[in-house]
Amino acid sequence: MTDEPYSNPGTEAGGHVPAAHVPPGTVSTELDELMIEEEYVTVKKPKKRKLNPLVEWLVVVAVAITSALLVRAFVVQQFAVEGESMMSTLHDGDRVLVNRLSYRLHDPRRGDVVVLKRFDGASAERDLIKRVIGLPGENIEFRSCVAYINDVPLDEPYIDPVLQARDGCGGDQPKLLVPKDQVFVMGDHRGRSSDSRAFGPVPYDLLIGRAFVIIWPFADWGWL
Repeated sequence: MTDEPYSNPGTEAGGHVPAAHVPPGTVSTELDELMIEEEYVTVKKPKKRKLNPLVEWLVVVAVAITSALLVRAFVVQQFAVEGESMMSTLHDGDRVLVNRLSYRLHDPRRGDVVVLKRFDGASAERDLIKRVIGLPGENIEFRSCVAYINDVPLDEPYIDPVLQARDGCGGDQPKLLVPKDQVFVMGDHRGRSSDSRAFGPVPYDLLIGRAFVIIWPFADWGWL
């Protein structure tokens, strides 16, 4: 009997023993499940504490009041017109809004309706409202109901001819050079206005701001 070399049917070429048979997909499925569990771990965030409704309401009111005070102090202020010096542009009792920032951003302009602080020489006991007529460095003169700027008549469409014919134009103003950083102001109703003809040019730092709209009464509503 011929001896033949022993051959283990489980041994493949090269003498390696094959790994135990593992059903396909078993290992990868387990790894996928582990990764999914790690990926979808949720972290619970602490709940935010809600303010007491009363406290929340008080905070809102405080912020609103503070904002309103800041706006009134630095941006827009309401002003009540008294007297007839600005008729018929403005009437006694009209309420206007005044932009307090205007002259922090630019110099006064001719034709601006301005609110100015009461000062020595002004007969009023409260702030005044007038119109800018003369600017710094200009020669202004007022005679025979006509304003002249550097000897040129000024066109003033806001003057009411009916009121002017009834009440006149008030006093004249001899030629005057408006100083630096000052303006010459007058009322539109010249016959009933105490203005720069009486108290002289007004320094910039006395100008509270520019009136830009009439808000009351509704019948007088309009831009200035």
